[in-house]
Amino acid sequence: MGLDKTVASAAEAVADIPEGASLAVGGFGLCGIPGTLIDALWQRGVGGLRVVSNNCGVDDWGLGLLLAAGQISRMTSSYVGENKEFARQYLSGELEVELVPQGTLAERLRAGGSGIPAFYTPAGTGTQVGEGGLPWRYAADGSVAVASPAKETREFDGRPYLLEHGITTDFALVRATIGDRHGNLVFRSSARNFNPLAAMAGRITVAEVDHLVEPGELDPDEVHLPGIFVQRMVRVTPGDPAAERRIERRTVRQEGGA
Repeated sequence: MGLDKTVASAAEAVADIPEGASLAVGGFGLCGIPGTLIDALWQRGVGGLRVVSNNCGVDDWGLGLLLAAGQISRMTSSYVGENKEFARQYLSGELEVELVPQGTLAERLRAGGSGIPAFYTPAGTGTQVGEGGLPWRYAADGSVAVASPAKETREFDGRPYLLEHGITTDFALVRATIGDRHGNLVFRSSARNFNPLAAMAGRITVAEVDHLVEPGELDPDEVHLPGIFVQRMVRVTPGDPAAERRIERRTVRQEGGA
């Protein structure tokens, strides 16, 4: 592809994501989600996707669009509490779910992107996270069809630790505030929480950016993710509804008062 990694459209950027692909998707709640790329994938209708993301959006936005359309077969997440359709599919046996402690999920993505196959962590020791038995998939009758396996445990300095495996995926979808044509990215505030980690974990990483600049315009000290981790970039079209920044729970002070 050369050093210029920009492509003409989101549709072109995700055109080769096949049925059953694994995806790491950035975002924290609805902050920093790659909405334009998700929308393009939704319009393609590709299914059987195995998605790794902190959460699964809400019922009508973000990854929730793919979920409602039946395009996701498995989720690896740390928080799923804002999506009723997610709960329905999980409890009815339509969706396989691996729940992971949030810090562990972040480190599994970082480790996979850094070429580290596994690591030990104290998070989850003494619980079903380590001992196994968490329902990954339910059967139609409500019984557990697939349960999580027990994890290898080892003591360090008298304290137990669990072995966790790094995560790599076929593709990653992320959103950044600024990117140059070489793929160097800058994220804003909370959007930085999972986007760089997801980008590292993908074998092919696609980034949507609000502002596209020329190589050399970014101070190297400003770069949060170097372009070595990014293979494709698309600039978000101003005013594109798919790129809207939504607020999960809008809370405002009531007039006059309390």
